[in-house]
Amino acid sequence: METVPGLCTVFYRDSPTFLLIPKLPLNYEKKRSYIIHIVGANTHTDPRFSHLGPFKDTTTLKIIIGDVDEPPLFSMTSYVMDVYENAKMGTLVGAVTAQDPDRSNSPIRYFIDRGLHGDRYFNIDANSGAIKTAKTLDREEMPWHNITVIASEVDNPSLLSHVPVSVQVLDVNDNPPELASDDDVVVCENSRPGQVIQTISAVDKDDFANGPRFFFSLAELPNNPNFTLQDNEDNTASILARRQRFSRVTQEVYYLPIVISDGGSPSHSSTSTLTLRVCACGRDGKVRTCHAEPFLSSAGLSTGALIAILLCIIILLAIVVLFVTLRRSKKEPLIISEEDVRENVVTYDDEGGGEEDTEAFDIITLRNPAAAEELKFRRDVMPDIQRVRRHSPPLVLDGVDVHEFIKQRQIEADLDTSVPPYDSLQTYAYEGRGSPPGSISSLDSATTHSEQDYNYLCDWGPEFLKLAELFGEESQQTT
Repeated sequence: METVPGLCTVFYRDSPTFLLIPKLPLNYEKKRSYIIHIVGANTHTDPRFSHLGPFKDTTTLKIIIGDVDEPPLFSMTSYVMDVYENAKMGTLVGAVTAQDPDRSNSPIRYFIDRGLHGDRYFNIDANSGAIKTAKTLDREEMPWHNITVIASEVDNPSLLSHVPVSVQVLDVNDNPPELASDDDVVVCENSRPGQVIQTISAVDKDDFANGPRFFFSLAELPNNPNFTLQDNEDNTASILARRQRFSRVTQEVYYLPIVISDGGSPSHSSTSTLTLRVCACGRDGKVRTCHAEPFLSSAGLSTGALIAILLCIIILLAIVVLFVTLRRSKKEPLIISEEDVRENVVTYDDEGGGEEDTEAFDIITLRNPAAAEELKFRRDVMPDIQRVRRHSPPLVLDGVDVHEFIKQRQIEADLDTSVPPYDSLQTYAYEGRGSPPGSISSLDSATTHSEQDYNYLCDWGPEFLKLAELFGEESQQTT
């Protein structure tokens, strides 16, 4: 058989058949047919019949490649693009190209796979494949963006091809340098002039090309009387003392503003404030303490003595609070027992002057109807006798009925404008002289016995059970 590139033949021993298997993928657009010459020979010949030979035959095999609709083919297996940070939205980043490998050469449409990249940093033109920015990019936040572009045929959208696209964000000098560490700097009290206190350095979020070299200088006060700054020209600076000895008592903390500039274009600078704390150090330079000594220490009071004094004060306060609490808890209750059923007039502070206020309820006026001749006023405010009498004529009780008396009292209460408009208990001494029911006061009923049957109180519920027991006992005693 003639050797054809991309094809191989598999023969079966002792069989007149064979298989033709492709070794490489066949491409219709590159070669549409193959012609193969096949020779078949008998490998087991009998010498007796050699004069009848030759025992072989030749044939020609033509293989035709069928056309299949294939997906679009990108011009590159992957793309790498770049764009500067802070570029405006819609800036062109690059473009991808793909074509239909089939004879139909169908138009291609492009789009970004949003399922893999939910963040919309880029957009792509569906017809040209041009990729543009959809957001402002920040190299310090994300220096690389990886997206996947998909190409599909317009005539057959189900045929898709994918290609990875990597976009590098180029640096722009948009960040000022800063101190590498904002920790406090220790200044020993026994420092000498020209002694190096601390060596500081700076960092920049931008790329190395837009960062170092850094320049250091003092802000606002170049001739600082306490410290000076020396630029070492290697992206570091040294803080030196300008005078001898520092005292924690005089000043414990110093603040040193430092200006740092970078070497980018355009150059950016920032001012950082360095905190220098005065501490007590040994001869070897090791820090012993950085806190100022307490004022009481000079008076000879140690820490243990101060703790003992504080404990004594706390104990005394606890004793005072306990004593006040016990004094308040010894207050006698208003009614000693629930069984005490005596008739007592209980006066609360919000109704008068407390338990000592015997004028809150005038019992004499209830016993003596003649006392009603005196004009009674509200007891929750100071009465103005002249004004009340000016608005209402005096009332003569002889020969007037209860209706007129109550109406007159109502007029007096309505015309009294010297008190707030709230309801108040009005005490009337007149109970209706000559009325058939007689006096309704319970003060004069101690000598009389009521024939009323109070058994119905038992049917009023548990709220009136105590009242039913009291009147029930009284009825039994009278019978």
